[in-house]
Amino acid sequence: MAADQAAAPALPVTFRPTRTRVVLLTVGAAMFATITVVALMLERLSTGERVSFVFTAALLSSVLVLLSRPKVVADETGVTVVNLTTKRRLEWAQILRVNLRPGDPWVFLDLNDGTSLPALGIQPGVARQQAIGDARALRALAETRGTGTPGA
Repeated sequence: MAADQAAAPALPVTFRPTRTRVVLLTVGAAMFATITVVALMLERLSTGERVSFVFTAALLSSVLVLLSRPKVVADETGVTVVNLTTKRRLEWAQILRVNLRPGDPWVFLDLNDGTSLPALGIQPGVARQQAIGDARALRALAETRGTGTPGA
């Protein structure tokens, strides 16, 4: 347990899948720019059709921005979990365990009400070692600040 406590980062700290976020935002910007340029270069399109191209590009890009939204923010009083369309604030005492098992797409927080909350801000997809380190850091914080189960 002493090793986990030493691994606890200074607060506040934000965990997010940085590489995934960079890829999603870069692809979104490139896609928007490409579709917009194509819409402006096609001479046969009417103004309404060009607007619909740009609107479609903006819609597709906004989906990628939404996918880049997940993060987990830990501070002195608790954790804020921001997933795709939801945001939930938890006190440290509400978090019993931080789980990232082999094959899990992201971290799961076991809560004191018997439920489990997915935390998409820590996901091993593209940067596995970063996700494992982030999960360990969040686990150490939960164990030292809340009622987490040490060594779980």
